[in-house]
Amino acid sequence: MLIILNIEGKVMGFQEKSAWVMLATLVLTAALYFYNVLSLSTADGLAPPLLPVLLVYTVILVVIAVVGHIAAALMSPKEANAAPDEREKQIADRAESQAGRVMGFLIMLSLAVYLFSYSGHLLFYGVFASLIIGQVAEYLLQIVYFRTASL
Repeated sequence: MLIILNIEGKVMGFQEKSAWVMLATLVLTAALYFYNVLSLSTADGLAPPLLPVLLVYTVILVVIAVVGHIAAALMSPKEANAAPDEREKQIADRAESQAGRVMGFLIMLSLAVYLFSYSGHLLFYGVFASLIIGQVAEYLLQIVYFRTASL
């Protein structure tokens, strides 16, 4: 019940519920994926990126996101079908803009690490993690902006 209510005790809008669903889904699946990568790695180096493993975690992410969004939509079907209002659009735009900076910085950092390590596997995982962290930052910022109503 705590996740459904915001600070003022009002029911969350669908866009905020969606951000919570995606945040939880991304964090869970990314943690599982990188735990798997670390467990497959040896003292000699990182495990190579494997397409089948990526596909499995992508399917898991999609299934959890779909189930979560269906549950959120069932709680408030009218809001789920409504287009985002102007405030929600501004929140999404600002969060996306700031998260893009985070992702860009992390990708540049990944490229810099590559210049010193020359590890293609590390570059792949660094860029992949940058993309995930960028999305996590976007959903976190959306939640913060929805909760504080600040732009």
